[in-house]
Amino acid sequence: MDKQEWNPGKLMELSGYYWKTCTLHAGVKLDVFTIIADGTVTAQTVAQKTEADERGLTMLLNALTAMELLVKTGDKYAVVPSAASLLSKSSPRYIGYMIMHHHHLVESWSRLDQAVMTGKAVRTRPSFDDETHRESFLMGMFNMAMGIAPGLTKQISLSGRRRLLDLGGGPGTYAIHFCLNHPDLGATVYDLPATRPFAEKTVEKFGVKNRVVFADGNYLEDPIEGKYDAVWMSHILHGEGPGDCQKIIYKAVRATEPGGIIMVHDFLLKDSMDEPLFPALFSLNMLLGTPYGQAYSEKQISGMLAEAGVRDIRRLDFRGPNDSGVIIGTV
Repeated sequence: MDKQEWNPGKLMELSGYYWKTCTLHAGVKLDVFTIIADGTVTAQTVAQKTEADERGLTMLLNALTAMELLVKTGDKYAVVPSAASLLSKSSPRYIGYMIMHHHHLVESWSRLDQAVMTGKAVRTRPSFDDETHRESFLMGMFNMAMGIAPGLTKQISLSGRRRLLDLGGGPGTYAIHFCLNHPDLGATVYDLPATRPFAEKTVEKFGVKNRVVFADGNYLEDPIEGKYDAVWMSHILHGEGPGDCQKIIYKAVRATEPGGIIMVHDFLLKDSMDEPLFPALFSLNMLLGTPYGQAYSEKQISGMLAEAGVRDIRRLDFRGPNDSGVIIGTV
C-alpha cells in the first residue's frame, strides 16, 4: 500500500516547491528580514535600503507574507517573531548563512539528472574557493552546530579526558562547547588553513583561546600530530567515499591513546539506505558536489570503526536535526 496517496495537486506542489525556496533565498540574500525585524515598514522603505526595484521588492514581500514569514497591515510589513529570531542578523539564532549555502547549491541541483547519468559531480567550484561561499559554508556550519553543540556536549561525558581532537572541526564549535562543559579539557581543531580565521575568531568570542588551538591540515593528505584521548568527527565522513572514510578513521585511531574514545557525528541512514528522507537526499547532494561522498548507515560507520580496531561501538540515544546521530567507540 502506498505510504503517500499521490494526486496531481500534490505532485504539482512538490514540483514547484522550489519557488518557495527561491523566494526565501532572495529574502535572506537581500537581508529584508533584518531590515524589517525591528518594526513595521513599507515596501518603499525596504526597497530604498536594499537599493532594489520597488515593484519587484513589493512582490517579494507579498510572497513572503503569503508564506507566513511576514505579516502585512495596510501597506506595512512586519516579520513574524519566530522567523525574525532565525532570519534577522541581529539575532544570535540567525541561520541565514546556511540558507545562503543552500542558495549556492541550487545551480548544481538543477543538473541532478546529469550527475545521475554520469555518476560524477557537476558542482565545479568547491565551497572554499570563493570568499562569499566560504563564509556562508563556515558560518552556516557554526549556526547549525550552535543549535546542537551546547546540549549534545553535555550528554557526552569526557570526564577524565585531557586532550580532544576536533577533526575537520571548521569554526571549532564542538571543541569549544566540550571545553566549556569540561574545565580540565583542552582541544585542537584540525582543518584546512582557510578555516583558521573563522575558528580563531569563534574561539576568542567564547573566551577559550587558552584551551582551544588550531592546527592546519588536510585530514586525507597530512599527518595528525600528537596524541589525544578523545576524537570528535562531525559531518566529515559524508564528504568522502568508503575507502577515504576508512583512511580517516585509521588516522584518527592512530592519533588516539589506548583507552581513548572516537566519536562520529553524521547524518545516518537506516541499513536499507532509503530512509530517513534527509540523509537520502543528502546523498544526492554529495553526488552533485564530491567524487565519492554519500550519507552512510549506522552499520556502515560502525563497520569502519571496527575495521580500525575500535571496540565497544554503540550509537548514542541522540537524534539531531535532519536525522544526525552519534556513534562512539573505544580504542
